[in-house]
Amino acid sequence: ILAILDKRRESYGYEIIQLVTVLSQDAFHWKDGMLYPVLHRMEKEGLVTSRWDLAENGRKRKYYQITEEGRVALAQLKQYWEHANTTMNRAWKLELNLT
Repeated sequence: ILAILDKRRESYGYEIIQLVTVLSQDAFHWKDGMLYPVLHRMEKEGLVTSRWDLAENGRKRKYYQITEEGRVALAQLKQYWEHANTTMNRAWKLELNLT
């Protein structure tokens, strides 16, 4: 979510859900009930901010934007996942002779 918001000026929940589906090549299908609790927690932690605005169809829509604190957290998460990915790739390639 932070990576998506970092690449966009701001985004709303349904758009984030659609982007996750596209980016995962249909491997992940998030539901509203999965996304909004995370967005609310990130807002409480100061990682994102939100604002209400009217969508083109006249309905109210909540837009989310990453904060500087969110960018710091994102950089830490990227480093963690790069290490995790490297470790998993090494483990999958590892052939142990345990006999």
